[in-house]
Amino acid sequence: MSASAIQRLIAWGIALTLVALPVVGLLNGWYAADRWPVRQLELQAEFANVSAEQIRAAAAQGMGVGFFAVDLAAVQKSVAQLPWVEKVEARKRWPDTLVLRVYEQRPYAHWGSERLLNRDGQLFQVPGASDIQSLPRLDGPDERIAEVIQFHNEVLAEAGRSGLRIAGVSLSARGSWTVHLDSGADIVVGNEHAHERLRRFLQMYPRVAGSGQGAFEYVDLRYSNGFAMKWPGQAATVPPPPPAPAIPDPATVEDA
Repeated sequence: MSASAIQRLIAWGIALTLVALPVVGLLNGWYAADRWPVRQLELQAEFANVSAEQIRAAAAQGMGVGFFAVDLAAVQKSVAQLPWVEKVEARKRWPDTLVLRVYEQRPYAHWGSERLLNRDGQLFQVPGASDIQSLPRLDGPDERIAEVIQFHNEVLAEAGRSGLRIAGVSLSARGSWTVHLDSGADIVVGNEHAHERLRRFLQMYPRVAGSGQGAFEYVDLRYSNGFAMKWPGQAATVPPPPPAPAIPDPATVEDA
């Protein structure tokens, strides 16, 4: 390539840069940041647990700024930090409008005493979470969330015809399952043959319920051929219908 051709290429490059630089600078808000200010905020949200006032306050940094100088990422981050907000989408609409689409968390269950699970199996925290009613109460190691959800669903299906109202399930660090009832009673299932043990108990429960003992307080299913039950005010366990073996006091049985 000749020297004159190289000089022409350099000249064209400089000319294109001089033309493009103002456009790039304007679009990135490098200058004229106060021109064409954003004056309108359009909100698209459910407003179930997050108010319009909260969103407007969090998005205030994007208002009054030049249209091309608005930092959408910063606005999204600010709004996303509000309690109950799961995701935020932000865009600009010429000539003066900032549009926000706010997605709220959809709680599926309690997880432990302070956190909630959303419908995607993700954990989140909000003020007053422990006071929220009508949600299942699940608990276990965080890395086993999917397993706890699956077991809870299976328990609901198994207990559907028993008349027992399931409040939730928990999984101990040692892998032992416990089913919690609305009445406050616990069914300790253990960590071996959990589904078989629970199914056996639910099949026999109508006979137990018909005994006239009333609502039980505690059931221990960690036996190979039977289970132990305790009613309020009774110190001793009540053995299951025969042919169950002799059953020790559940208070003396270690976590299986």
